[in-house]
Amino acid sequence: MAKRRQAATLESVAERAGVSLKTASNAVNGTGRMSDATRERVLAVVAELGYMVNVSARNLTRGRTGAVTLAVPTLKAAYLAELAEAVVAAARDRDRVVYVTTYPEDVHGSRALLRKFNAHLADGLLLSLAEPEQLAPEDLDVSYPLVCLGSRSTFGRADRVSADDVLDARTAAGYLFERGSRTLAVVGARSPFDAAAIAGATEGNAELRLRGVLDAARAAGSELDPRLVGVTGYDWTIGSGFRTARELIAAGIPFDGLVCLNDGLAIGAISALRESGLRVPEDVQVIGFDNIEEAAFLAPPLTTMDSSIEWIAHTALDRMLALIDGDASVPGESFAPSRLFARGTTR
Repeated sequence: MAKRRQAATLESVAERAGVSLKTASNAVNGTGRMSDATRERVLAVVAELGYMVNVSARNLTRGRTGAVTLAVPTLKAAYLAELAEAVVAAARDRDRVVYVTTYPEDVHGSRALLRKFNAHLADGLLLSLAEPEQLAPEDLDVSYPLVCLGSRSTFGRADRVSADDVLDARTAAGYLFERGSRTLAVVGARSPFDAAAIAGATEGNAELRLRGVLDAARAAGSELDPRLVGVTGYDWTIGSGFRTARELIAAGIPFDGLVCLNDGLAIGAISALRESGLRVPEDVQVIGFDNIEEAAFLAPPLTTMDSSIEWIAHTALDRMLALIDGDASVPGESFAPSRLFARGTTR
């Protein structure tokens, strides 16, 4: 049996290069003062011997783990699964590792996570806040770097990175009006429509998106008919979109534009429209949100608002790394640029 080759050590690198252990360490880590020739000689030996840096030991010395945790309420939702992939990829570009975990999607789902987060295992927490969440401001007063994602308020206690739900929805509904729709319906409300409450909404993606739709309707000289605002609660699945759109159609109140508050709802709603004999986009134009991968491959392809997942991932991670490096600036909010992908479900 062939004898297993022993892993190269920093000591063997230093001996082969004819330098001290400290000089070898500085050359490997890109620190310290030495001639270019010395640094190049050490790095040549590193390559020759196949020396691998002991990342755990280096991070221990620096007081860092080189990892961050991303916590989301579920990975079953297409948007959150794509967000996790984007954060992992963005971290890889920055030579960081991401640990992805989930937490219970209920009114206090992330509270225990915030309280029990182990800063010895990861340098900070990227927290995607669940829509049913009912955190208090003090829950966000933590001793480790924290960046929140999503549309829930962080009370000025933590940085937040999010899509601009109001602007996105205003753009989406305005596009339907521009393309000839006169009466809009909506699928995805959390509760029965209250125009006054929605007009003053400050958090929650359903509420903020409804606010944007209401703004666009009023700008077009129209109003949202409460009977045409379909309630799904927190169930934003394809099946929920189908059932809710079917109920709107059965109510018998004509509409020629349909804003679905995510792409899954839109996919289900289009099936309900077809079942009833309504043509998309000739009879009813449909627009969704999030621009999930499947949206471009439907028949017809779905017009949707892009949630700028890549931008959110990179922006949140850059903010996290700044906090890890000691940035003590006041927590702020960053909103993704708004982008509409016009496809076959609109005219």
